[in-house]
Amino acid sequence: MSAQPDHIHALDIPIPETGELDEDLQKYFAICQEKLGIVPNVLRSYAVVPERLRAFIAMYNDLMLSETGLSKLEREMIATVVSSENKCFYCVVAHGAGVRELSGDPALGELMAINYRAADLSARQRAMLDFAVKMTQAPDTVEEADRQALRDAGFEERDIMDIASVSAFFNMTNRVSTALDRMPNPEYHAKAR
Repeated sequence: MSAQPDHIHALDIPIPETGELDEDLQKYFAICQEKLGIVPNVLRSYAVVPERLRAFIAMYNDLMLSETGLSKLEREMIATVVSSENKCFYCVVAHGAGVRELSGDPALGELMAINYRAADLSARQRAMLDFAVKMTQAPDTVEEADRQALRDAGFEERDIMDIASVSAFFNMTNRVSTALDRMPNPEYHAKAR
């Protein structure tokens, strides 16, 4: 028996089987299965509304996988820290696994999930995560001095836009996942340990 509830989300809405999805989504799920070894439960949950799933995929892929001034590890760090602030079980587990995998350091994944301030981070990473947390806790207090702190840490203007966008995306995703009681794939718990 696992401590984690045995559902993808807590709604009484049937989740379509992969074969019931449109061809483009079937192909995307097959790519996930091939590359990750799983189809993330967040995608399976969004499959209830295919248009919303497509929008989620497009935004996620743009923010998390495209070439930007932020490394993939830095983006996973933001996702994990924002999710930790929001106490989003799904995203802390999934993106904490991403930090562990990309960094090769299981302790770093745990520190991002629990208290990034205790981690041995570069000044750049600390500034980035401080900004993401401020956006999460008190977005109305973000001001020019906060953006300047990112510039002083070596971030370009586009990087600042990307930090803000990744932070905002995970604030939205955390709220939806928590409201629906989405559960992470059990495989994430053991990944990269």
